[in-house]
Amino acid sequence: MVLTETTAPGALEEHADLQGGEPAGGDGTAARGAFWTEALAPYAKPSLPRSIAGLFTSLLPYLGLLVAMYFSLSVSYLLTLAIGVLAAGFLLRTYIVFHDCAHGSYLPSKRANIWLGSVLGVVVFAPFHNWRHNHAVHHATAADLDRRGQGDVPTLTVAEYHAKPWKARLGYRLFRNPLVMFGLGPLFAMIIGPRIPPPRTARARIRRSVHLTNVALALMVGIPCWLLGWRDYLLIQGPPALLAGAAGIWLFYVQHQFEDTFWERSGDWTYADAALRGSSYLKLPKVLQFFSGNIGLHHVHHLSARIPNYNLQAAHDSTPIFHSVPTLTLWDGMRATRLKLWDEETRRLVGWKEAAASVRAAGARVAEPTAQA
Repeated sequence: MVLTETTAPGALEEHADLQGGEPAGGDGTAARGAFWTEALAPYAKPSLPRSIAGLFTSLLPYLGLLVAMYFSLSVSYLLTLAIGVLAAGFLLRTYIVFHDCAHGSYLPSKRANIWLGSVLGVVVFAPFHNWRHNHAVHHATAADLDRRGQGDVPTLTVAEYHAKPWKARLGYRLFRNPLVMFGLGPLFAMIIGPRIPPPRTARARIRRSVHLTNVALALMVGIPCWLLGWRDYLLIQGPPALLAGAAGIWLFYVQHQFEDTFWERSGDWTYADAALRGSSYLKLPKVLQFFSGNIGLHHVHHLSARIPNYNLQAAHDSTPIFHSVPTLTLWDGMRATRLKLWDEETRRLVGWKEAAASVRAAGARVAEPTAQA
């Protein structure tokens, strides 16, 4: 099923089963889904005490550190920036709670997930219902070459890239440049992009989510600017937002963009393969795993998105099918930023030089029979 902004009522709700790790379809994944659903069911149950504790270790420290940043302005802006780095970590952790609410996995009640997610959406600058829809599309189409373009990092194949005019190739190169992706990317992904209203064909709930979040943000930004001054507001809010945004984009990138990842055309694509072969286990140091809300266990999350972030590690440790998934270190994740294109010949994500070599090799294979003739 391809989900769009104009998906018929009920289609996205139907997709909730897939989000929970039990896809339906004619490719055999439904039958296999029965065994993993049973194995992961104990971990897909939210714990209210742990969820509340999660808010006390994400949202509350973030807000407290923003206050500390304000008072530190009169001491030294270097101190303000140092506090801002820590605040960025807790903002990223808050984003993961928001993300879990979008999956309906953070709190036992559906209504409570929507309410908390909508409130946190203002904190992380994201309209809840619009973001939830786009993220559901990502889960439904991850690693499917025929259904790219919404909720993912734009990725071209080697052949597609070289078939494009030079302006399009230049634009793609600029977009995939780390300075653009992780420097300007947070500004667009967090601040500008989510403010743009969806088309009129989108569901009323999605359009309303964007408009109401924009109004709430106008108040959340306007009142501090009025009380503190716009300069002090930017000096406080800017560093955590941009740092957390850059870290979030990198996490989202490396979770699917690594050398031996999985991409397939729709006819051969399966949900299980996309989760277990196309999603990485980013094995971070414990402190970074804490601030990233365990999202590095992305293979578990993609197989069963109903598992709250605080249960992902336990689900991985106790489930044998997760022990042979692609595993990346922090250094592997840093190096993955050099990968730009999917090579359908070698079935690997490659950099610019490897892509050029692949094109030359393909040209030589075509030319050889001609020369022999």
